[in-house]
Amino acid sequence: MQINVSGLKVEVTPALRDYVEAKFDRIVRHFDQLHDVSVVLSVEKLTHCAEATIRAAAGKTIHAEAVAADMYAAIDALSDKLDGQIRKHKEKLTDHHKADGQRAVRLA
Repeated sequence: MQINVSGLKVEVTPALRDYVEAKFDRIVRHFDQLHDVSVVLSVEKLTHCAEATIRAAAGKTIHAEAVAADMYAAIDALSDKLDGQIRKHKEKLTDHHKADGQRAVRLA
């Protein structure tokens, strides 16, 4: 998985880049079929914004953004939102009714 980190009106320091990569390693643990991630960090007056777009397998695109008073808090909130969306996407891919169909065939 390739992670692209860019900044609007903010310099992306190596510490910020490492923090983003560490947070996205947690997301990869839940779902490893991610192709690339594009993260944009920006500052508007007193608010810090972090947004990300993930391209997953089968052409699925997942987007989220988070705003906080601190850049690290915004990255934390962003990773939490994306983690929930990734888990929800993974649940949709899993067939939970497979066992019910096999049980019905055995009873008939």
